[in-house]
Amino acid sequence: MTFSALHQPAARAAAPYTRRSVLTGAFALTAAAALPLAAAGRAYAAAPDIIGCAAWGARAASEPVVVLANGPERIIVHHTATANVTDYSEQRAVALARAIQTYHMDAQGWIDTGQHFTVSRGAFVLEGRHNSLAELRAGTRQVRAAHCVGQNTVSIGIENEGTYTSQDPPAAQYAALADLCAHICDQYGLPASEIYGHRDFNATSCPGDRLYALLPTLRKDVAARLGTSASQEEVDPIEDLVRQATGRPASEYAEYLPAGLLP
Repeated sequence: MTFSALHQPAARAAAPYTRRSVLTGAFALTAAAALPLAAAGRAYAAAPDIIGCAAWGARAASEPVVVLANGPERIIVHHTATANVTDYSEQRAVALARAIQTYHMDAQGWIDTGQHFTVSRGAFVLEGRHNSLAELRAGTRQVRAAHCVGQNTVSIGIENEGTYTSQDPPAAQYAALADLCAHICDQYGLPASEIYGHRDFNATSCPGDRLYALLPTLRKDVAARLGTSASQEEVDPIEDLVRQATGRPASEYAEYLPAGLLP
């Protein structure tokens, strides 16, 4: 993605794991099978807390952000390929959002942050590209983004802070991602089966082997939050193989933040 073949894109900080995005009986991510599903019926109700661009101090976009008439067809999951820090504070999340925007605008030459939303390791969810949050709340249109080649007009891009090639994301971050995906699916009428990884469409390691391996579980957890049957949300493995074999551009994406943008 955004920083994406390695990738480029009120003090709640004291107790990030007590935020409402964390499911009761916190997830054990040592094994994907250990991640619990919500009970039958609609377990997902309220929208997650999302820190908007104004709240985290985003720069203005360099030109008007395009709002498309269509809604998204899918969600694409990324990782930022940055350090797996143990600073779970809101201050760290804000610093990350600013660094991503600086990289995307000043180094990549994009008009704004590339992705729609970012989930920090401390489970804070932030708006990425301007107007993404307003359009999500309305639930009919989407912002044109720059997170995945060929998918920027038909998908919502979510960056997850960290590098997940050999480590799993923290339990709270995973729960916040699942909550955000469920809310997006609910707002736009998407099934949980329409959650993919960046590598499904572009030649990239994003979102890392470990986070990518969690996507089937993520789809099931999102389906549970939506109150739909997990069996109806399974992705056709043959369709996935065809997409992976034919749907990736040859070019790779850089997914890292240059030194100096983050402390």
